[in-house]
Amino acid sequence: MSLRLPFGDGLRVELGSPRGSRRLSSSPRSRVWRVELAEATDVVVKQIVDGHDADERYAREVAALRLAARARTPVVPALLATDPGERVLVLEHLDHGRPAGDWIVGYAAALARLHATGRPEDMGVLPRWQGPNQADIESFLRLAGALEVPVTPGVSGELDDLVNRLDQASGYALLHGDPCPGNDLHTAAGIRFIDFEQASLGSGLMELAYLRIGFPTCWCVTSAPEPLLERAESAYRKEWWTVTGSETREGLADACVGWLLRGDALVERAHRESTDHLARIPHRDWTWGTATARQRLAHRLGVVSRMTADDISLGGVSGLSTAIRQRMLALWPALQPVPAERP
Repeated sequence: MSLRLPFGDGLRVELGSPRGSRRLSSSPRSRVWRVELAEATDVVVKQIVDGHDADERYAREVAALRLAARARTPVVPALLATDPGERVLVLEHLDHGRPAGDWIVGYAAALARLHATGRPEDMGVLPRWQGPNQADIESFLRLAGALEVPVTPGVSGELDDLVNRLDQASGYALLHGDPCPGNDLHTAAGIRFIDFEQASLGSGLMELAYLRIGFPTCWCVTSAPEPLLERAESAYRKEWWTVTGSETREGLADACVGWLLRGDALVERAHRESTDHLARIPHRDWTWGTATARQRLAHRLGVVSRMTADDISLGGVSGLSTAIRQRMLALWPALQPVPAERP
């Protein structure tokens, strides 16, 4: 596929002819341009490329942007036009500013507004969110064995019950799928989310958990202090109530344990669904973005240990998480905490 600007006749009829364009940085799975149209109007042209699932990713992004456009306070750039044949979206261009030190508070409120655009009748428009499964449980327990950490009776049952709870969790929130630092634009008019190629419908708690568990699907890991996390989670719940008139459900601890089990959340997307990444931890470490795999895992273990300490249904998981983390720190004493701030 050539690197020409994919701005065909249909888009030219609808939006006018481009006067200039400039390639922007993007993931290997897409190509992005900033394009100037008539009267100095700038737009963003995004083309989904590469991979057997390119058509699916394109369809998800278009569907999610259209659902998210329902928000009274905008949470995404406006979708101006599409060219399905070329897998092209034309979006409103927005200037991104430097996030504030307490950026996760506004981010959490915007995330609630995004989630709240999902409705029951949308089921089927996007796939349902998929959580951890039995293979993830087995991988996590094998990791404990490889690190010579005893697994007490009952832990396997707790994890089985957890996976069932996540699988049966109700909800039709519009989930971004990869709500990472970098996929949030901090504009003068508020936060907008971009890159919805992994969008789905499910419980919003699975993405609210990103703040505590350290942005598990993202190159950029952050660990905010507890007071800031509490402010952000409160902002999410308040905004959800304002928009929907309902309380958020309990289950944030379950969501965090779910992310702990996901070995695929230790590697970038191109390497997921390829091998048991938790099984690699005892033998080697690797860097992805701002942290190593062992740093990410140690952080998640600490979060789960604290969040489940007084949870009757996850008491064994809490103890095992504590023990694995302590064993990791004993084996690798130079292991550093994940960064406290986004780059």
